[in-house]
Amino acid sequence: MVKPLPSIENRQCEVNIRENRLRDMFGKELLGRYSDDDEMWLCAATMSSGVAPVITLNDGHLMPTLALGTGRGTAKEQDSIEEVRQAVFWALEAGYRHIDTASIYGDEEQVGQGIADAIAKGIVKREEVFVTTKLWNDKHACEDVVPALMESLGRLRLDYVDLYLIHFPIATNADGDPLNVDYLETWKGMEDAKKLGLARSIGVSNFNADQLSRLYQYSEIKPAVIEVEVNPTLTQHPLVDFSHRLGVAVMAFSPFGFVVSRDSGDAPPPRADDPVLVTLANKYGKTVTQVVLRYLVDRGLVPIPKSVNKARLAQNINIFDFQLAPEEVAEIDKFNKNVRVIDGKGWEDYPNFPFERN
Repeated sequence: MVKPLPSIENRQCEVNIRENRLRDMFGKELLGRYSDDDEMWLCAATMSSGVAPVITLNDGHLMPTLALGTGRGTAKEQDSIEEVRQAVFWALEAGYRHIDTASIYGDEEQVGQGIADAIAKGIVKREEVFVTTKLWNDKHACEDVVPALMESLGRLRLDYVDLYLIHFPIATNADGDPLNVDYLETWKGMEDAKKLGLARSIGVSNFNADQLSRLYQYSEIKPAVIEVEVNPTLTQHPLVDFSHRLGVAVMAFSPFGFVVSRDSGDAPPPRADDPVLVTLANKYGKTVTQVVLRYLVDRGLVPIPKSVNKARLAQNINIFDFQLAPEEVAEIDKFNKNVRVIDGKGWEDYPNFPFERN
């Protein structure tokens, strides 16, 4: 059940902790921009213009339960990055209200332009769009976090993001070589970003349960969200259940797993023609990919499907008019093989590597 946000009168905008260090880093201008009276501190009271329902995060903010993913890891070399701008615009036009990007994707500028285009045409207001971006591995020093977010905001042309995530618990230098930076140090910088109002909510991505537990135990501000890979061949029930017990919302990237073509002939099932999924799709009058997305929603997850195809964008969000039975969710669970699409290959020996080492 979605709970109302706390009233503006009851909100406390905490900028004073570590204020001296932040003022030294950025000057009075930055701190002065975000006073208690600034509209930037106001919460969006509703995101009802979107198709997806919203959930209340542990910090009181609302997050839509389906997001457009913009990472272009499967894009063909000839594909233009401008497809991202168009996809974001089409998605907002179709009723999406959550866009997921990251600094490493190299598309924050296009994401920002797509949002700006939709705002200019009156499709959405800024406060109706939930924007997620992520901190890359080479900015894990505490003092690097806020500057990295400021750079992302510049590319997005936004004053704040709704959610800022540590992309991986792994730290590297600019060349990609490993650094031994404790993610607890990185989290202090994330807390600074929230206290400055540059990120309304903060969280992590690709952390395992032990790492999330340690962060939760030693953090001043608890993570609101964890984003990890979840799909029929990587169901992640222990991590998902643990996160939910902590009150941490779970976003699911690569939601289709190997249902969609990934040029991996030895990948485990299911595929798009799997009889179990086809039967469910026929029963509900949906596509197989819609059934997979609904499977994740029915587990209390926020899936992040990617597409730059206008019709498929609309199809992916058209999943809130049916619900799988518990036994159907359990049937899809049986596909689990603990096989990842994103396996972190090449990082196995880095400090804080979060995945299983094969």
